[in-house]
Amino acid sequence: MQKTVQKLPEGYNEIYSVNLQKDKKTAVIINVIAGVICAAMLAIGHFCFVPLTEFGDNGDNLFLDLLPMLVMLAGVFAYVVLHELTHGAVMKLFGAAKLRFGFTGLYAYAGSENDYFEKTAYILVALAPLAVWGVALTVLLIIVPRNWFWTVYFIQMMNISGAAGDLFVTFKFSRMPKDIYVMDTGIGMTVYSKHNH
Repeated sequence: MQKTVQKLPEGYNEIYSVNLQKDKKTAVIINVIAGVICAAMLAIGHFCFVPLTEFGDNGDNLFLDLLPMLVMLAGVFAYVVLHELTHGAVMKLFGAAKLRFGFTGLYAYAGSENDYFEKTAYILVALAPLAVWGVALTVLLIIVPRNWFWTVYFIQMMNISGAAGDLFVTFKFSRMPKDIYVMDTGIGMTVYSKHNH
């Protein structure tokens, strides 16, 4: 099976679709998962690594106290962009013809209205930012000074909790037939198969 096609093979029908802007129940589930991940990581960071009270604690210099927080805010903004660019890069790698990037007001997205991704390719597209930036941020966490731990760790929290939607669709799609194709417009996903699901 090709990794990406621009036209569905004969006999394929829609078996599942989700739009997180309209499907409030799924959006709530994903946000709860993200919240639980955040809370768990906050506790792990505080109790196992560096107490949260040390965030931005650089003595009496106000600028040095604020700097880690300002870097964190810039890092969070950069991460949102890099997350979507990573999705897009892997889509292109698998043969996507035309990508679109945008921001809905709730979340940023990368997608395509002309491409259908086969199952394994789409799961790799979904998980790529979590894997790539998870490794990069872990390396940073190991090498940054103790008083910069939370600057990087907050971005890692965002990386892992922000992947709740990607993890949700990965779990959902991994249980579907092997022959599925997924169209991801960035705002919604539609799954097609020859099999009834």
